[in-house]
Amino acid sequence: MSLNRSEKEAVVAEVTDLVAKSQTLVVAEYRGITVADLTRLRVKAREQNVTLSVLKNTLARRAVAGSAFEVVSDQLTGPLIYSFSEDAIAAAKVVAEFAKTNDKLVIRGGAYEGKALDADAVKQLASIPSKEVLLAQLLGLMQSPISRTARVLAALAEQKGEAQAA
Repeated sequence: MSLNRSEKEAVVAEVTDLVAKSQTLVVAEYRGITVADLTRLRVKAREQNVTLSVLKNTLARRAVAGSAFEVVSDQLTGPLIYSFSEDAIAAAKVVAEFAKTNDKLVIRGGAYEGKALDADAVKQLASIPSKEVLLAQLLGLMQSPISRTARVLAALAEQKGEAQAA
């Protein structure tokens, strides 16, 4: 069923709004994936605040025109699923993790900060730890010297207490 002109304009407007809010776009070919697998992918994406869309490529090209994602316009051919996320790595992570378990989902590329990404670059982006993990690691590094100092002082106080008791 084809869309009439007003429906196409509505789709382009909706995707343009989505593009304006997003930091990352990942494009993957989904040829041969079952509906059940696609539904599981959508559920995982929703949990990570990633928007998945199956769009006509011509409408997608119109929506990304003039945005930071325009660099991927030449990659928009074939049956594609578009993954948008406000988080820099969420879209790449969701698609890459799903592609590991489902060989029919083929990552074609994407865009991040106005730069086109190939499939390998998307996988590298997906391998970056999440913001929460990076913050936890940073906090651990910041706490490490303080906790070591506290342990040394506690050991000294314990030694001093044993020396006075003897």
